[in-house]
Amino acid sequence: MYRRQNEKLEFFLIHPGGPYWKKQDRGAWGIPKGEVHKEEKLINAAKREFFEETGIKPKGSFITLGKVRQKSGKIVHAWAFEKDWSGILKSNTIKIRWPPFIGKKIEIPEADKGDYFSFGEARKKINPAQFEFIERLVKLISF
Repeated sequence: MYRRQNEKLEFFLIHPGGPYWKKQDRGAWGIPKGEVHKEEKLINAAKREFFEETGIKPKGSFITLGKVRQKSGKIVHAWAFEKDWSGILKSNTIKIRWPPFIGKKIEIPEADKGDYFSFGEARKKINPAQFEFIERLVKLISF
């Protein structure tokens, strides 16, 4: 999701929830994303995951941003849409074992916060591989 503010683009990113990510900031933020269900179209999975992780219904014209491979090997496909949003993030929750492998299962939000960032701020905050999506969007958008 992106918006135009004072003739500049801002990009909406989310921060992962849970104890592991609590104190991490630089490179920890990203776009809402997740698993594709069997027989589900990629764009429909993107819309579903966006809503599940933010509580924001994605609608409007969608811009295809292609795919990137993250350092972990995960392939992420992305689309962008324009929306100026302010409100409270409403993320779904997941169960994890904390501490890993030895701890009890705890329930955490997939995302604990979301916000818009300028190009320069987004470069610092976002997972490095996902920054390619922001660069592609900037090239595709004209004022």
